[in-house]
Amino acid sequence: MSDLLEIEPDEIDVKTSFARYGLDSSAAVMLTGDLESWLGQEIEPTIMYDYPTIADLAAHLSHSN
Repeated sequence: MSDLLEIEPDEIDVKTSFARYGLDSSAAVMLTGDLESWLGQEIEPTIMYDYPTIADLAAHLSHSN
């Protein structure tokens, strides 16, 4: 995600919303695709709207396996 946002990984706060970082819908789709590849499971492209922070999304994904 830091590459996509062009910021250093240690500058990312996992409790800050994706929207606050300027993550738009096309970037969300790209990130969802990366997560699908990394996790080996299908992920709905709208998931980042349902779980709007890295912490929320990680918690959801860790419980969905």
